[in-house]
Amino acid sequence: MRKFLALTTFFILLGVITGLTEKSSFAESLPESKWKIGFEVYQFNYKEPDVMKEDGVMRGICLSYVNRDKWMSKVEFRYSSGQVDYKNSGTIDDINDYTYELRFMGGYDYPIFSKSTLTPYFGIAYRYLNDDMGGEISSTGAAGYERESNYFYSPIGIEFTTPLGINWSFGTVIEYELFWWGKQISHLSDVDPGYSDPENYQKVGYGARGSIMLEKKGRNINLAIEPFIRYWNIGKSKKDDIYYNGAYWGYAYEPKNNTTEIGIIISCIF
Repeated sequence: MRKFLALTTFFILLGVITGLTEKSSFAESLPESKWKIGFEVYQFNYKEPDVMKEDGVMRGICLSYVNRDKWMSKVEFRYSSGQVDYKNSGTIDDINDYTYELRFMGGYDYPIFSKSTLTPYFGIAYRYLNDDMGGEISSTGAAGYERESNYFYSPIGIEFTTPLGINWSFGTVIEYELFWWGKQISHLSDVDPGYSDPENYQKVGYGARGSIMLEKKGRNINLAIEPFIRYWNIGKSKKDDIYYNGAYWGYAYEPKNNTTEIGIIISCIF
């Protein structure tokens, strides 16, 4: 039901925007195509309420290519890594984490207010996160294990861009993440090779993100600064059986959880 409502709302907004912008003039068109290469740094916070939490600083690169001819198509890729601290009844510090994300999006550029552009868009995306606690021992003596997170989702968003004087422009993005499904792989064999590695499927959840960008036009390369926030809220997963040396041992599930990433991207655009 949540997925149906999100898609319905998107297409209603698309129709409203079409009606509001059909008489406006496009005084300053956006570049037909451009590359963006950036460096990102952000505070990472992951919580399983009443169970555990992790936090730390992540750093990485962002790459994107966009092509425009009224219709907009965009490809984005980002990779980040860092160290996070685990807190439960015990603690583990300096856990190596890394994540990457690949996104494909398409939309349509609507001119508004003569010089500004509003672009509703829709796409498909994949997010991967690796939390490598394998071989680590907590302050209470508990053994850690590697965890892999996989999300498949559709970004549904609106991008607004407007010039600020001759060499500056301002943009903002508001986006809802339509969560299709996720898979969590827990490598319990890191604790004891006899254990199987459960795979828990997630069906319930959503995400959201937003950013603002200030861009300075240069002779050959533009520079941009972009504060952002990214958020995920994922429900309890389905259960999966655990086996020890081939015999049934029990089951595991992924608790409901949320992730918040707040940071900044500094980019070169050409």
